[in-house]
Order: sequence, then structure tokens, then C-alpha cells
Amino acid sequence: MSSGKIPCPQCGYQNREGAVMCNLCHAILQREGKKAERIIKKVEARSSFYAEKEQNQRNTSILLMSLTGLLVALGGIIVYAEGGDPLLGVGVAFIVASVMGAFSWFAGASIILAMSGAKKVTHESDPQLFNVVEEMKIASGLPMPDVYIIEEDAPNAFATGRDQDHSAVAVTRGLLNKLNRDELQGVIAHEFSHIRNLDIRYAMLVGVLVGATALIADAFLRGFGRGGKRGSNPALLALALVFAILAPISAKILQMAISRSREFMADASAVELTRNPDGLASALAKITQDPAPLAAANRATQHLYIVNPVKSFNMDSKALFSTHPPTEARINKLVAMGATGKYTA
Repeated sequence: MSSGKIPCPQCGYQNREGAVMCNLCHAILQREGKKAERIIKKVEARSSFYAEKEQNQRNTSILLMSLTGLLVALGGIIVYAEGGDPLLGVGVAFIVASVMGAFSWFAGASIILAMSGAKKVTHESDPQLFNVVEEMKIASGLPMPDVYIIEEDAPNAFATGRDQDHSAVAVTRGLLNKLNRDELQGVIAHEFSHIRNLDIRYAMLVGVLVGATALIADAFLRGFGRGGKRGSNPALLALALVFAILAPISAKILQMAISRSREFMADASAVELTRNPDGLASALAKITQDPAPLAAANRATQHLYIVNPVKSFNMDSKALFSTHPPTEARINKLVAMGATGKYTA
């Protein structure tokens, strides 16, 4: 009996019955019907890589505005339920987010690198790594980022920073030992793409918004549990309680959607830099298959890595709660871009 799912011809993801566009890679699944015609026209209108990139940036901006709206709505509803002015709640939410954002802007990257056990290295200590980074610097036209190594056997990498002039690339020792030069180049190109596309800034901003939402919701729920002074409207109080429970979950879902979208774009941008989709496809397969644990990673930093080191998601997983698209889907997209090898994630 048929499951009713529609497999994507590009990435292989199993979409719900009746879907017109793939939920993971946004490939067209159906071409019949008015809804399909509208979507096809939009896709054809932005058929070039650069147009796709602009669309991705717009989608991310929409998701960021949704996160901001969720945060201020939470602050307003909580204060209103307490019998206060909702505008005061909105102001408090903005202040909390601004303070957290300012701290993250200046210290976020350093904290992430320190949490990951990353050590800054020089050209003299790791010449091959520096040569590949310098190649991608030239190809991308970006300033040279700081280069770090995490002394762990699991192959992985991430980029961080606040902008193109203040960025860093960190790779594990396992990545250098287990990947060949083409594969290493593909990984470094992927991380440079995150810097060039300002994904590092988006990740920081999104993390701040999600963190502020969770902080405000948790403060309200703790006070609610202690039976503090509340407003006289039971309906508003119930609404605030439900919103305080659901807002952090919704914020996390939006964060995951942004993360998945940026991973697909970084893969495509990496191919633009290297002109070698096989290098990145092979690297993704090797990183995913490697059994070595990455002790430096945790749930606060897992979304930064090229492949999630904490939990992998296969093609049958619910995309809603994954930080990355399934590696199989990413490889399938790279095959569609010209990768010719046989890779198993």
C-alpha cells in the first residue's frame, strides 16, 4: 500500500501527499494545477544562482522578523496578563534582547571557540590547512579569517564571527587527518560561504532571539509556579501561560528552519568557489559515517558545524526539528550540481 509520500527527485526527501515544492530543498514536485503554476513561475523568475541566493536572504529575513515578533508579543502578553501596560512588556523584551545581542556581538565568537576547545594556529604549524584557507580567501574575495584547530579525532568544522572582517574558521584534527585535499577544500569553501553569506551573523542574531524568548518565558513560568501577584483577568493569564510554553518551542523551530536553509545555500556557494561538487559530497559522506565522537560539541553549538555532531537526521526524520538537512539530501543536491561519485551518508 502506498504511503502517500512524494519523494523529491533532487534530494530524495519524502514530502507529504499533495506537496508542490520539496520541504527540504524547494525543488518542484508537481507541475499541474494553479498552485503549481504559481510556484513554477516564481522559481523560473529566480532561476540563476544569484537570484536563489537573494531569495534565501529574503526568506531568512522573514524568519528573523517572525522571531522578533514572537519575542515582543511574548513580552507584551505577559505584562498585560500581569495587569500592566503591554508596551512596557515589549520594551522589556527589546531591552533583554539588546543586552544579550550586544554581549554576543563582541564576545560571542570568542565564547564559542573557547567552549569548543579551539586553539589558534599559524601557517608555520599547519601549512596545508593555511594553504587551503588562503585559496578560498582568494576565490571568495574575503579577508583572511582567523584559523583554529580543535584537537579531536572526529572530522568536523564550523565558522563563527560577527561579520566578514571579524570571522574565524575552526576545524578538528580529525578533519585534517581523514580528508584528502579536495575534500578539505570543499569543507573550507562551505565555511567561507557561511562567512560570505553572513550566516555567521544570522546564527548569532537568531541565537540571541531564541535565548531571550526562552529567558522571558522561563521567568514568567517560574513566577507563575510560585503563585506571585497576577492580573485579574483569568483569560489573559491563561493565554500568557500557553504562550510562554509555546513561544520557546516555536522560536526553536524557526531557528532550525533558518539553519537548514543556510546549509543548502552554503553547499551551493562552496561549489561556486571550488567548481568541484565531488570534493564536498565526499567530505560530507566521510564526516557523517565517521564513528568518532566530538566531545567539544554540545546542543548550544551543534548547529554551527558542517554536519551535526550531536544528532544525525536521516531522510525519514522530521525536518521540523533538525538543525541540518539530512546529509543524503545534501549529497543528492550536489549530484544534481554535477557530482559524479557514489557517496553513501
